[in-house]
Amino acid sequence: MPDKKIVCKDCGKEFIFSEGEQEFYKEKGFENEPVRCPDCRRKRKQERNNNRGFRR
Repeated sequence: MPDKKIVCKDCGKEFIFSEGEQEFYKEKGFENEPVRCPDCRRKRKQERNNNRGFRR
């Protein structure tokens, strides 16, 4: 399974979906390839965590 080049849907930068990452996705049973680069994924995750806030 060769590395794949994918274009991030958020920032438009090209990133590599490595052979190792592809194996990891397959092991976890993920059906879809990533659509965002690692930086945008990290940013999105951080935003989601920040939006949870403190509800009492």
